[in-house]
Amino acid sequence: MRFRGRSYMAFVLTPEPPIADWLSELDAWIKSSAGYFVGRPVVVNLAGAALSGNGAAHLVAELAARDIRIMGLEGVDPDALPPGLPPVLKGGRAVSNLEPVAAAATPAPASEPQPAAAKEPASLVLDAPVRSGQLVFFPEGDITVVGSIASGAEVVAGGSIHVYGALRGRALAGTSGNARARIFCSRIEAELLAIDGYYRTADELDPALRGRRAQAWLAGDGLKIAALD
Repeated sequence: MRFRGRSYMAFVLTPEPPIADWLSELDAWIKSSAGYFVGRPVVVNLAGAALSGNGAAHLVAELAARDIRIMGLEGVDPDALPPGLPPVLKGGRAVSNLEPVAAAATPAPASEPQPAAAKEPASLVLDAPVRSGQLVFFPEGDITVVGSIASGAEVVAGGSIHVYGALRGRALAGTSGNARARIFCSRIEAELLAIDGYYRTADELDPALRGRRAQAWLAGDGLKIAALD
């Protein structure tokens, strides 16, 4: 018997009271991005939900009814949960562009200076358009799309997103917790825009902005969208 380790990027949902309002916001997200969570690992952090064990079970059932299958829970005492719920996970950490550097216990012996290793750029450049049904996921940094993002396509970046064509699909920037990330596009016709968890759907887009060069950014607790010309 052979065992191998494999890591997956999981999406973490953080419900907040009142849970009914939070579920309503989730329904709005699902309506504008049908199938977004299908087949993706999802963890629920209950640290700020203030739910009893039965309340947690009810929430998991509500998410299952929305085709969101939970692989694990966080921020809750496992002894307070009824049987049959997903396991309580430990050791998870937020995705970050920076890795901690461990200090050496003893100084390294003197040696000949070595050329510095080339550092991989924290950006991804796509020379071709992103077609409908495609998902581009780059949590390490920015994504630049030289072409367009088609309706039904999705681009997810840990940093900013730059689109030199039309943005008709979904663009999610700052997913690594980067509230300073932005979204730029030459023509905005997006189905959904999101930065660090705050989002706007197509229905919330100002009609005067459609078809224009635009940028989106976070200001306070809201997502702002403005024309660039």
